[in-house]
Amino acid sequence: MFDNLLEAVPLEWRPTLEFLLGALAWIPAFQAWLLEWIWSLGGSFLATVAARALLLLPALLLIAGIWTTMSSIYTLPFRAGRGRYLQTLILAWWDAMRTVWLFWVGLIRLCIVCLGWIWGAIRHGGALLFHILRQVLASPFAALDWTARRYFKPGVPWLAFLLTLLWSAVEATIFTFTLQPTLSEVFYDLTGTAANPAIVGPLLFLFLFLLVSGSFASIQVLSEAIDARRIKQIVQMTLIEVIVMFFEVFFLYRELVDASVPWIAQQTGGEVRLGLVGTLGIACFGWIGIRAMTWFLFGRFGTPALLAILSRQTLTITDSGAEPPARPAVAWWSETIEAFKREHEWFRSRGAELIELAALPVLQILAAAINFFMVLVLSQPVFQLPFGSLQEAMKKLPLQQQQPAAARSKAAARPAVEV
Repeated sequence: MFDNLLEAVPLEWRPTLEFLLGALAWIPAFQAWLLEWIWSLGGSFLATVAARALLLLPALLLIAGIWTTMSSIYTLPFRAGRGRYLQTLILAWWDAMRTVWLFWVGLIRLCIVCLGWIWGAIRHGGALLFHILRQVLASPFAALDWTARRYFKPGVPWLAFLLTLLWSAVEATIFTFTLQPTLSEVFYDLTGTAANPAIVGPLLFLFLFLLVSGSFASIQVLSEAIDARRIKQIVQMTLIEVIVMFFEVFFLYRELVDASVPWIAQQTGGEVRLGLVGTLGIACFGWIGIRAMTWFLFGRFGTPALLAILSRQTLTITDSGAEPPARPAVAWWSETIEAFKREHEWFRSRGAELIELAALPVLQILAAAINFFMVLVLSQPVFQLPFGSLQEAMKKLPLQQQQPAAARSKAAARPAVEV
């Protein structure tokens, strides 16, 4: 910049002009070096961003102060009150140094506040996720509790009910593996194609599960008919139970007895051979023994609950007392929502604080730079630094201070209206 200016003047005037511009000639090279050095700091992305955020604005303020200070040298011979002017310029540098320090402190405060907000968001998000996971894990038990309060009164034999279902599932699983090859052969004979085990297995398990559960239900109905001495129903349920026993014995339990025939022949040296009657008789005794054992152990307690669920009826317990009141249901998300509501005003006030923390350091740097130029022109700063708050910074704007004075001068200049 100054080289072009020197080239524009005659040769005999260049030494004089170089002497006069000596106080300013070194500043462009210095500011170019300073800005290039700041722009090249940092090895990683975060380090580069941090270096530029912390040093760029203070470097620009330093350059502005150097330009105004060096320019003041040329105005000192023509100024009145040089001592006061130098004092004001030194105070401007003091305000600039304080402003830079407060700028760095303000950025640190802003980072701390942002980290606190992020931690608060993570904490609330973690609490919400914890409640969601707890609700997902507790939902089966909640559904079971709802079913108990919806269908039954207190005193439901849950252990016997679950054991009845578990035994039906175990028996259905065992007989599924026993009966699946026979059923596959029947399908092959009927259709000429092999049945898919992935389809036949689940269907056969479901059928056998219902069959075993129906066997317990038939015994329950027969027991109730005997207690009530309903002869007609006793005969009907006895016939149905015999048919059920024949089906299970012939197709299911017989396979278990056939599996023990080689062992019996080995132990007796081949003298005992089970025929049709013997095989079916042992299978019938096995069915009666298993049904009697499971019935008297848990079937007589769990089967009424199973029938009540299927028929949507209330299971009556004669010796039960008054039903305890159900606990009021509390939404699982209410605790987290209430926490957000309690902190709504806190977030609202901290939003204004965050804006102030982000804007106030930058405004003070700009105000210090403007003060340097105003000291050069008016011999006094226009801002009193540092600013205590963002509202104080806005109230100290020169335009806002001059508007009331201008309004008062216009009001005084108006002619009075004679009445």
